[in-house]
Amino acid sequence: MFDQQSSKTPKIAIRNLYKIFGTSPETMVDLAKSGMAKPEMLKQHQHVLGLDDINIDMMAGEITVIMGLSGSGKSTLIRHLNRLIEPTDGQVLLDGEDVTQLSASGLQQLRHKKMSMVFQKFALLPHRTVLENAALGPIVRGEPAGPAKENAKRWLERVGLAGYEANYPHQLSGGMQQRVGIARALCSEAEIMLMDEAFSALDPIIRTDMQSLLLELQEELHKTIIFITHDLDEALRLADHLVVLKDGRVVQQGEPQGIILNPEDAYIETFVGDINRARVLRVRSIQSSDPAPAGSETISATATLEDAIERAKGNPDVIFSVSEGNSTQGSLNMRHVFKSLVPRRPSEETN
Repeated sequence: MFDQQSSKTPKIAIRNLYKIFGTSPETMVDLAKSGMAKPEMLKQHQHVLGLDDINIDMMAGEITVIMGLSGSGKSTLIRHLNRLIEPTDGQVLLDGEDVTQLSASGLQQLRHKKMSMVFQKFALLPHRTVLENAALGPIVRGEPAGPAKENAKRWLERVGLAGYEANYPHQLSGGMQQRVGIARALCSEAEIMLMDEAFSALDPIIRTDMQSLLLELQEELHKTIIFITHDLDEALRLADHLVVLKDGRVVQQGEPQGIILNPEDAYIETFVGDINRARVLRVRSIQSSDPAPAGSETISATATLEDAIERAKGNPDVIFSVSEGNSTQGSLNMRHVFKSLVPRRPSEETN
């Protein structure tokens, strides 16, 4: 399934991407294109269909979250963007240029200057200090160490690690080590950040703090971020564009709130069925363009439905005026709020 987000040109466009693992993957492409699914290919041909006709647009300055259960293909997919894994077929277009066709020198330029990566296991060099780890990218590129380390100091301060520059990774907590990883990615000055399960090894409270830090930095820097996770709450908190994978295929993609409200098949409905919809859904997702009655209280379009219920004291007859910035956006009928809290099955028609 391919969801065209807008008429804007994507920063990264993935087109008809296939990855097949086995002794002769190229001979399996036509079978995959003809509709052979992952279980059948494994059973009949002993090849693993890792990615099956992936089409995604990733917009500049947005966080694209790719999520799915173990084995869905999400980590395989992100490693195609910088060609840590070579595709079996298809294209990865960065600003219109096909990454799959880059020469060795072009690929080196891509990894050193255009894309940085933050790993789940931190990937810090144990024999280097925090400062040396953070400054690694520019130094590897051949830039003078002095200016690189000064820049690294600024980013370490920005992620809350001022004063730890001389420490070694083993002297830091897991959350602090991941902050070094983020500082290192930012120090590279790359416009694209790849984050593969970057927070999944952290304790829940630290994980939430790291999500907040990422959103705070993104508000300021407007990086193009591709974030991999298996956690739905994390995906819904971070994503501008959400892509859900299953067995190497895109099951559904789009704006996260829309996916919650309009699951397109039973798999997605199961995925979103147990979340606290009041805490996740925003007013803007269900507001009406109709004007509110005169004298109605105002609520922000970014408020959660939980906020709205509290403001209305549970009264289904309340209608709010919805605002965003300095403008009025429409109205919020509390009857629609309560109706939206009931998950809709994919087979049900939207009223």
